[in-house]
Amino acid sequence: MLCIGVVHFADPGKPHQRGTNENTNGLLRQYFPKGSAFANIKNSDVTRAVNQLNNRPRKRLNYLTPREYLEREGVRFR
Repeated sequence: MLCIGVVHFADPGKPHQRGTNENTNGLLRQYFPKGSAFANIKNSDVTRAVNQLNNRPRKRLNYLTPREYLEREGVRFR
């Protein structure tokens, strides 16, 4: 499969150019506060956080979860 796309790199020191990334980092901080020792975090803790974030409704998607949005667009999941 060949995928062609445009990649944008943010300028150093300009976090506002990485909006989604910065927002996601903030959401992750709810589960893993700054300074958390990731060597001590269990895979189950990461899996729980990932599942909760991936199933969180998004304003950008008219308050649907990403899965709900994609299903409405005709994407089928196993």
